[in-house]
Amino acid sequence: MERKGAIKVKGNPVTLVGPALKTGDVAPDFTVVGRDLKEVSLKDFAPQAKLISVALSLDTPVCDSQARKFNEQAANLPEGISIINITMDLPFAISRFCETAGIDRIKTYSDYRYASFGNAYGVLIKELRLLARSIFLIGSDNRIRYIEIVPEATKDVDFNAALEAANKLFAGR
Repeated sequence: MERKGAIKVKGNPVTLVGPALKTGDVAPDFTVVGRDLKEVSLKDFAPQAKLISVALSLDTPVCDSQARKFNEQAANLPEGISIINITMDLPFAISRFCETAGIDRIKTYSDYRYASFGNAYGVLIKELRLLARSIFLIGSDNRIRYIEIVPEATKDVDFNAALEAANKLFAGR
């Protein structure tokens, strides 16, 4: 499935590959690669809730800021939530970035090998083979509770809305 013009990158319309997920959907499985080159899938985070921060590349100012912000906010979120960052960056570059930036509270993964996450969550940018800047909040029941796909890839995600959704998820327990 392709969604032409679904988002823009520097004002230019691009095509997203994969389904247009919505809140309430069961979160699709995916396989990504850790900094240690080991594969990880959605089930590896069970039974926790998951806040997945998706970015084009950690080597861009906005994506760098996104990872740092969620790393800072991780300490303020309730126990029982995994904060995951996924990009198409190679695991070696992710590792170098995390060490340099002091990223130590979020889990960082690469979708470079299979584009499994990008295809399953509908955020793979066909023209660039990068992932659209987005946020997915998945409950411990593996239902999607919050989605934001940023319409212009060079803009920030709505940190406050994502964090508020995560806090509400736990308040309702």
